[in-house]
Amino acid sequence: MSDILVVGAGITGLTLAWALQEQGHRVRVLEARPEAGGNIRSLHAERYLVDLGPNSLLDRGGEGLTRLIDVLNLEDRVVVANPAASRRYVSRGGRVQALPAGPGSFIRTPLFSLRAKLRLLGEPWRGRAEADESVADFVRRRLGPEFLDWAVDPFISGVYAGDARKLSVRAATARIYALEAEAGSLIRGALRRARQGRATGPTPRGRLIGFREGLCELTDALAARLDGALFVGTPVNGLRRLAGNWVADTAQGPVEAERLVLAVPAHAAADLLEPFKRELAGELRGISYPGVVNVALGFPRESVGHALDGFGLLIPSREGCETLGVLFSSTLFPGRAPAGHVLLTAFVGGARNSDAPARDDASLIAGVVEDLTPLLGLSGAPDFARVTRWPRAIPQYNLGHLERLERIDAALTELPGLTLVGNWRGGIAVGDCINNALALAKRMEGDDE
Repeated sequence: MSDILVVGAGITGLTLAWALQEQGHRVRVLEARPEAGGNIRSLHAERYLVDLGPNSLLDRGGEGLTRLIDVLNLEDRVVVANPAASRRYVSRGGRVQALPAGPGSFIRTPLFSLRAKLRLLGEPWRGRAEADESVADFVRRRLGPEFLDWAVDPFISGVYAGDARKLSVRAATARIYALEAEAGSLIRGALRRARQGRATGPTPRGRLIGFREGLCELTDALAARLDGALFVGTPVNGLRRLAGNWVADTAQGPVEAERLVLAVPAHAAADLLEPFKRELAGELRGISYPGVVNVALGFPRESVGHALDGFGLLIPSREGCETLGVLFSSTLFPGRAPAGHVLLTAFVGGARNSDAPARDDASLIAGVVEDLTPLLGLSGAPDFARVTRWPRAIPQYNLGHLERLERIDAALTELPGLTLVGNWRGGIAVGDCINNALALAKRMEGDDE
């Protein structure tokens, strides 16, 4: 069995290290921050419970997250989202509208014009693109501009905090692209998959979950399984090779291993690999990470006019607001706000407003309250507010991303014993990170046979 060093103790690094340890490898994990978990962080303050990074997980059943919940004995800690979470809202012209959930509601919704609805009928007969497109170009071509502006643009802002005009449809929304690739049409592809019992949209089927004390319960449980192998507060200052092994230099001393896995953001990996291969570092730095700000707000229930009977509200860029969207956190899961109060979790920044993380707390809070007041019927000031900045939040799978990954993989062949993994490839969701880590562990086990 190999001696493996993992740098980075986010959900990917923790899952990978646990899986490798279960396979019998000697594993050590180095984490620069004083705690493990990466961007999964939960906070108790003033009787509110706030997830400061990801806020929910999609448990698809039979996949990596399901397995972790089982082996970590976390099922009794799971909280399943309120059934109302299936309802999603979007604003248009300053009015809050429910996104259609089926053919009947689609016909009745005022979110799209009659012309846009009729245009949808011709979608099965539109041709395929010759090359990779942006998400915006793909949706505009197949569904029309209204679906881009009032459905897909806010979805992209909510998931990637990105720009639909820059994101690659093949890389960022692969499930949607596959419908055209497989069937020549989104509608025909969706119908075919429905007959096969397969997921048809950007959000696969499954149960939406959290944990009683926040999502950090998952990463804390993984970290506990690595007791003695996890070293937090241990940044890697540099890497070097020694007799075929990798050596990570830290303030606490060098750590040597046969194999090295960098489970860190692309830009962090670039800094460590610059002395070995400048072209590889350049490719990694080419992956953009716009900053995002989490603004958690608590209000007395009577100070919010909206029913908050859903997952949350997305705000399209055409609305002219700086707020990307807001989750109805205390509707989603119990115990998120004191009795008689509600918790809203808003997001600002991303590709739409890259300067947001540099602003002060008061300005950010005031901006969110101003945006949400007419939409949710807010009255008075929040009685709780907490701002969390993520200066480099979500990797962007922009046009050319898949080709960039091919060049990265080619460069890695010249650095034996080194592997890179992270949410900059294979999906940005927590579930994707878990699945990718488990798949890597399986490949590494095979390499040793």
